[in-house]
Amino acid sequence: MRRAHLAAALAAWCALAIPAFAQNRIEVVTTTTDLRSLTEAVGGDRVAAVSLAPAGMDAEDYQPKPQDALRLKSARAFVRVGLDYDLWADRLLVATPNPGIRRGGPGYVDASYGIATLEVRGVSVGPGDGHAHGNGNPHYWLDPHNAEVVTATIVAGLSRIDPESAPAYEANRAAFLARLNEKRAEWEAKLAPLKGMPLVAYHNSWPYFARRFRLDFVGFIEMKPGVPPSPGHLAGIVRLMKERGAKIVVREPAEPQRDVAFVAEKAGAKIATLAGSVGALPQATDYIALFDANIDALAAAAR
Repeated sequence: MRRAHLAAALAAWCALAIPAFAQNRIEVVTTTTDLRSLTEAVGGDRVAAVSLAPAGMDAEDYQPKPQDALRLKSARAFVRVGLDYDLWADRLLVATPNPGIRRGGPGYVDASYGIATLEVRGVSVGPGDGHAHGNGNPHYWLDPHNAEVVTATIVAGLSRIDPESAPAYEANRAAFLARLNEKRAEWEAKLAPLKGMPLVAYHNSWPYFARRFRLDFVGFIEMKPGVPPSPGHLAGIVRLMKERGAKIVVREPAEPQRDVAFVAEKAGAKIATLAGSVGALPQATDYIALFDANIDALAAAAR
């Protein structure tokens, strides 16, 4: 009995000892798991972040749920990918009675701000070999260097709504970037043997990743984003792979396996399954683990 009383007293003391910021954490809603991970990295215990699109799903095609509106109603910050990637979020923002997270509000954060975008088109829909976004390819988080820009934008957003914690956010960001920079040197060393090696992917998710690590994606199995390949297109990809000597096909877990397996078999190539976002593979538990998983998978396929 005395042990039970002691345990209860200890629990009560611990509750009183929890800092105020841990009891009243800032609610942040992000459109993707990658932005949630980066928000947690800079926000630490001061934020409670949740992503609308679940792990393992292409967030571009996400269909908002009724509970998403409730999340936005109580959120103090909203962080999105931008570049037309999460256009579905606009409907939620227009409908929410929470003006602080709408465009122009202090809690609204477009993480693409300041990103040097690739594949910018002059029209809203690009040609068949590109990505269907006139503002540029939106998969910028797959270059770890861009995390410097994204985390700075998130820190600025959090500091607008919680200025007293701005020094803590900056310190968390600096610690995170220090870890990230150490890992980048490791990742570059692992992928050094793949520099210039021709690769094929199912979907055009990888230009930022390819630029950072000097990879060469020479073709895509998907004819256009969201459009499955025709038999003629598959035959053309196999021919291209043989001509260029491409021996690795990159596939994300949610992408169709049949067409990838077909071209890999016909071209005598290996399949490397990479995570396009945090949580898409079991080992991709956070932003840094995402690159650990992807780079290990590519290095293994190149052996």
